[in-house]
Amino acid sequence: MIDDAEKRDRIVAEMRKAEQLRQAGYREQALKLFPHVCGRCAREFEGRKLRELTVHHKDHNHDNNPPDGSNWELLCLYCHDHEHTRGVQQDRSKESPSGQKTRSTLVHSPFSVLGERGKRPA
Repeated sequence: MIDDAEKRDRIVAEMRKAEQLRQAGYREQALKLFPHVCGRCAREFEGRKLRELTVHHKDHNHDNNPPDGSNWELLCLYCHDHEHTRGVQQDRSKESPSGQKTRSTLVHSPFSVLGERGKRPA
């Protein structure tokens, strides 16, 4: 049992190390290719603040790292987070495969009656 746990931990550690090396490689390359400016908010980064500038893969494929950087853009932490959150929100708002709008997961809305009360009779 311990051997399996140790083996799993070793494999996970190796995978994490490989991922860090891969990220460091394309991040360093992107920082050499592009100005140290967020591609969304245009905030400039230098010195210690440079660590807040991240590499965003335009096609969301972290294995697609062309040497010319055509799949990358530099984004600050906040814009990068917003970029990925925006995609999630868009996916949630799309129609379901049956052609019907997906329903909210919220079953009870305590303020829904307020909308009706605010309407004036025509």
